[in-house]
Amino acid sequence: MGLENQTYSSDFILMGLFFSSKTNLLFFSFILIMFIMTVAQNTVMILLIHRDPPLHTPMYFLLSHLSYMDILHISNIVPKMVTNFMLCSRTISFAGCGFQIFLSINLLGGECLLLTAMSYDCYVAICHPLCYPILMNDYVSSLMATGSWLVGTVNSIVHTAYTLQLPFCGSRAIDHFFCEVPAMLKLSCVDTTHCERGVYVSGIIFLLIPFSLIFASYVQVLLTVLQKKSSEAQKKLFSTCFFHMIVVIMYYGPFIFTYMGPKSYHTPGQDKFLAIFYTIVTPTLNPIIYSFRNKDVLGAMKNMLKNNFMHKNRNKCLICVFYDIPQDQLATIHREDNIVRTPEHEGGDEEPP
Repeated sequence: MGLENQTYSSDFILMGLFFSSKTNLLFFSFILIMFIMTVAQNTVMILLIHRDPPLHTPMYFLLSHLSYMDILHISNIVPKMVTNFMLCSRTISFAGCGFQIFLSINLLGGECLLLTAMSYDCYVAICHPLCYPILMNDYVSSLMATGSWLVGTVNSIVHTAYTLQLPFCGSRAIDHFFCEVPAMLKLSCVDTTHCERGVYVSGIIFLLIPFSLIFASYVQVLLTVLQKKSSEAQKKLFSTCFFHMIVVIMYYGPFIFTYMGPKSYHTPGQDKFLAIFYTIVTPTLNPIIYSFRNKDVLGAMKNMLKNNFMHKNRNKCLICVFYDIPQDQLATIHREDNIVRTPEHEGGDEEPP
């Protein structure tokens, strides 16, 4: 079916980032790899935080919710891109487009609030450590996470309902790689001024205010760090704050420009390029920057791998597992080469050398 005939159906058409050609296969592969990495990394983070008791703190509780949001967000967009590319199709149903709008706005808004809560946690932990158990206890962190989801959902319901009730009289070709409100408003054949104002107000609430609070929190953190005498502590905290702010800017910057920038400065190609940052790139970087650079998380990962390995090989020595050495030869090997110990000499759960 040609593009002209598709525009008169109830479906929308996603112009996408790439078409089915060999020149775009590399870019398609790159997006697919980032999707797999994002889902895998964030799933590991959720499992680690759930299973490791030392990670049952407000900070990691908020990080687990960030991982949930990142998995849902990238899964809301990339699988449809991959499907359309593989099937040489660009259509998306009206219901599918509405679901993409709802989930995208919900997660984008919720993540903005959650990142603000995480910056507050960092601020309290470094600037007011003695008050941390009071200001950031389990109840407060639960309230922050729940509030991020609920407020994001309410905001999403309003914008989704208003956008989908607009009449689309002409072309239904969305010059984007997913159904996003600014791109959808361009297709309507009626005045969308009220909706655009609503988007702008939401931008102030979910973008400008949270970004200002995050920036103020990290400024206070840096000022507190400068007062510390330990140069090593200063370097570590400077490094942490620097990477956090890089991710925040990569997320909020394109987001603010897309939803709050003047129309005259917008082009479809530019909007699609900027959207890659807050829909694909930052969900991939979040677990690396916020979690896997942390010694607690790395320690929890080592413990989980060690416990799983020891559980599966409870009656075997590590060298037996790697080199397939029969159990009855352990004593001989131990006496001759002093490489391994027999199970009788391991002393319970003690690690073999």
